[in-house]
Amino acid sequence: MSAANSANTPELMDEDEPFFSNLDIFLFSLIAGLLVYWLIFRKKVEPIPEFKKLDAQTTRETSFIDKMKKTGKNIVVFYGSQTGTAEEFSNRLSKDAHRYGMKGMSADPEEYDMSELSRLPEIENSLAIFCMATYGEGDPTDNSQDFYDWLQEGDADFTGVKYTVFALGNKTYEHYNAMGKYVDKRLAELGAQRIFDLGMGDDDGNLEEDFVSWREQFWPAVCEHFGVEATGEESSIRQYELKVHSDLNMNKIYTGEVGRLKSFENQKPPFDSKNPFLAPVSVNRKLNKAGDRHLMHLELDITGSKIRYESGDHVAVYPINDSVIVSRIGEVLGVDLDTVISLNNLDEESNKKHPFPCPSTYRTALTHYLDITNPPRTNVLYELAQYATEPKEQENMRKMASSSPEGKALYQSWVLDSCRNILAILEDLPSLRPPIDHLCELLPRLQARYYSIASSSKVHPNSIHICAVVVEYETKTGRVNKGVATNWLKSKMPTDNGHKATVPMYIRKSQFRLPFKSTNPVIMVGPGTGIAPFMGFVQERGWLKEQGKEVGETVLYYGCRHKNEDFLYQEELEEFEKTGVLTALNVAFSRDQAEKVYVQHLLKKSKEAVWRLVHTDNAHIYICGDARNMARDVQNAFYEIAEELGGLSRAQAVDYIKKLMTKGRYSQDVWS
Repeated sequence: MSAANSANTPELMDEDEPFFSNLDIFLFSLIAGLLVYWLIFRKKVEPIPEFKKLDAQTTRETSFIDKMKKTGKNIVVFYGSQTGTAEEFSNRLSKDAHRYGMKGMSADPEEYDMSELSRLPEIENSLAIFCMATYGEGDPTDNSQDFYDWLQEGDADFTGVKYTVFALGNKTYEHYNAMGKYVDKRLAELGAQRIFDLGMGDDDGNLEEDFVSWREQFWPAVCEHFGVEATGEESSIRQYELKVHSDLNMNKIYTGEVGRLKSFENQKPPFDSKNPFLAPVSVNRKLNKAGDRHLMHLELDITGSKIRYESGDHVAVYPINDSVIVSRIGEVLGVDLDTVISLNNLDEESNKKHPFPCPSTYRTALTHYLDITNPPRTNVLYELAQYATEPKEQENMRKMASSSPEGKALYQSWVLDSCRNILAILEDLPSLRPPIDHLCELLPRLQARYYSIASSSKVHPNSIHICAVVVEYETKTGRVNKGVATNWLKSKMPTDNGHKATVPMYIRKSQFRLPFKSTNPVIMVGPGTGIAPFMGFVQERGWLKEQGKEVGETVLYYGCRHKNEDFLYQEELEEFEKTGVLTALNVAFSRDQAEKVYVQHLLKKSKEAVWRLVHTDNAHIYICGDARNMARDVQNAFYEIAEELGGLSRAQAVDYIKKLMTKGRYSQDVWS
């Protein structure tokens, strides 16, 4: 009998029948249970206001305006940096400020609330400087992505905000300095006042010289604008102070971890740039059959890491420096490299407490954290010059750091053209013996290296493949320079004695993607190690076919020097062609005949088929490899095909290809 019936007809109730039905008891129990639960557990939700307090605290810490006011700073230098150069330039500009009676701070836009930029006029004589690098195909760097999105969507009022931008890019890329140009233009649109012209740094030429020349003109313009004068203080200013540890517990000392202490011993996902995964190397084999180069194929095991990747993504690896160079620096400077030290920021309010993870040893710093193989920039020479006891050597170091034409020429020939790293400079300037802690403060951070992934996660979900060429060359001084990452990877052999060689890595997502529709044809152009992402693409197209999907034409243009020497993945590619996964495999062997043949020549040779795929069949075009020559020559080949078979003028052909780029049908993954 239902509760409703019992309520409406009490006179019919039998005396033996219980006063409450089963349903009544059930409902009563449920209500009582909920009441008890509420009484017992309701206190658990009370801490919410505490979290709000914490949030407010965090918000306060993201206010760069409050921080500037608190520390008496009036110049903020934001950096959008992927490889560390923009961050380095930002630090140099913030240090420069003191010479003009100002105080600067370097800031990562990812760490601050950028909407506060509109409050900058609250600080007298304030200025925002932006050092913005462009990554990939005109994209913002990872740490400036949010700022870029906010600028695009926002409608802030920057009236009264004074700013300038220095852009870092590479002229060989299609979207040269796109990010710097955008920030410069957008800030002006939002009402900010540009007080000095946009600086354009070109890494294909001499980025350091571009920066120094811009900076030399920038500061006098700032002085004029604010009516201040240079203080004339040209002395070196230390940012960090040295602390030597004599009795520190070994468990408190960094041994190469990028972020969290002991993160390599106790691995926890998610894995990213600050928390890389130690991937065991399961395969490391030489790809080329002959010749004096070493081209290699590595496979990194990501089983159990929860790392996901797509064909076309990049894998970033953290290499370590050659122990021979590290030990030699210690020898030359007469230092015990196993001394445990910390370099602590003298500015206690700075977000950057140390230049690299501390405490650590000098050996760890020089091995894992500092770039000791690239030619040092002029600011490093300038700061170290004071330690050269031979007047001529000191004079030359200062001259190379100046903006004089002879100084620039000397830096170009003696440092850059001669590929002198810090060790070579110390060896060739016998009177230069700086304190090692100052050297460690000045050297830039060793950066992760990016490789196009040479596999498809559909086929290899637990493995990431890398295809790379080992870099090794003789310099003008007769020294042999070795690429840091490729030589380190070459030595990473899978071992059977229980100790696996590992590589700290993470994934960087890319825009280089196969078409959403598998029926779209693809044209891939990738000579040399530019074949890497296309191994993933071809594997994926093969997998799609196996799933019964209809797959469009898959055409590859590959190039190498000699068929019998460096035809990478020859067996795999020929098998893909045999099974019909590759519709056409076109290979240019540049040196197997008197006249050199490159991929662009093969494109023009099959121009009718290329034009049909692109113009009629909606094909997607992909280019991977060298940006300086190959990518440009291939693009010109497409212009010529569009002119000849599309009946277009050169300007129309250029516009045609540009439109394909805009639609995402002409993608490049190139490097210089």
